[in-house]
Amino acid sequence: MSKKRIVHYINNFYGGIGGEEKADIPPQKHDGKVGPGMALEKELGDAATIVGTIICGDSYFNENLEKASAEVQAMIESFKPDLVVVGPGFNAGRYGMACGTVAKIVDENLGLPVVGGLYEENPGLEIFKRHAYFVPTGNSAPSMRTAIPAMAALAKKLLAGETVTEGYFEKGLRVNYFAEQRGSKRAVDMLLKKIGGQEFETEYPMPAFDRVAPMPAIKDIKKARIALVSSGGPVPKGNPDHIESSSASKYGKYSLVDIVDFDETNGETAHGGYDPVYANIDLDRVLPVDVLKEMVKAGEIGSLHDYWYSTVGNGTAVASSKKFAAAIAEDLLADKVDGVILTST
Repeated sequence: MSKKRIVHYINNFYGGIGGEEKADIPPQKHDGKVGPGMALEKELGDAATIVGTIICGDSYFNENLEKASAEVQAMIESFKPDLVVVGPGFNAGRYGMACGTVAKIVDENLGLPVVGGLYEENPGLEIFKRHAYFVPTGNSAPSMRTAIPAMAALAKKLLAGETVTEGYFEKGLRVNYFAEQRGSKRAVDMLLKKIGGQEFETEYPMPAFDRVAPMPAIKDIKKARIALVSSGGPVPKGNPDHIESSSASKYGKYSLVDIVDFDETNGETAHGGYDPVYANIDLDRVLPVDVLKEMVKAGEIGSLHDYWYSTVGNGTAVASSKKFAAAIAEDLLADKVDGVILTST
């Protein structure tokens, strides 16, 4: 019996092409295995062989979504695979989004099973988990040694036609079934238990969110030093730090000393999740520098911090956001800032 055929999708870094400076390369196809595919094929043994590898830069894919999706789909089809593997993408936001999008087009357009690996906080997981069997991975590349065997084991079962029920994140697909009691009766029973202080269990899995205790109110706003921080992507004209339009890997710190008002010559947005036209005409719509400087002049606030901090919230991993926040907060505390206005899109 001939081996089953697998196509592997990876990014430019794992394809050995380069780091961030090569994240804008368009999709390219290679015969056989590349990078982590070598370990993957070893784990697959006699069950399957990697007939082709698709490599694409994370920035290119996320900034040219429609075009990149069509290009990658055509390349995958050309190899006539039985299964597609994406990643693993760990907690890399842009990579996870690309892996998820590839899984979606393969699932919806080609009808093939997809296996991948993502960290639980990768934004690509929540958006695309229904389209692939994503095994849980660690936060970064060192967990490759456990991710690859888990992905290979799942792929072998799927290729053998086995039903898989564990080893991957739940897909969140709804399945119809007949219950002993109708939904309205179960809902009222649950409500009564809640009102009565009894234990109850919802039938719908609820998301878990961090709860952050609010800081005490500023005692005297007229003496307060206020800073501006934004996840709406406001950057100086030209985006000097090349903050990504989606799944940001960095934040920027920029001077407000010589800016009284934004216009088309000195500011723009790097964000790729909303129409940038009006923000690019007048960035004060995202970062209200003009109003705050007027308030300083009128004595309504003590002063405006000399710098603003900016990143993009579009698809950015929670872990990355927490890392940015910790670094920004440390900087603001060192500069004796009393309060922050956080703007978004």
